Amino acid sequence: MALKQNNGPSEKDRMAMSAKGIRMMIAGLVVMAAGFLLLSGGGSDDPQVFNYAMFDARRLVAAPIVIIAGIVVEIIAIMGRFKGEE
Repeated sequence: MALKQNNGPSEKDRMAMSAKGIRMMIAGLVVMAAGFLLLSGGGSDDPQVFNYAMFDARRLVAAPIVIIAGIVVEIIAIMGRFKGEE
């Protein structure tokens, strides 16, 4: 009768995500938060005065690109298989 060797945690004992995946998820959240900070601002103290600062390239171009980059990092963190995982 051959004995089965215990080479680490069993399938039911392993976490669904590795430590690298969790770190990538946190990094993706930080990138998305930075995008939302870029998106903020542009308001006016007087509601009767129109402020053209809300049509700045930072808000219309840079912030959405940074937010989408954060979402891509989140997708990679969730769906990716990293080196060293079984």
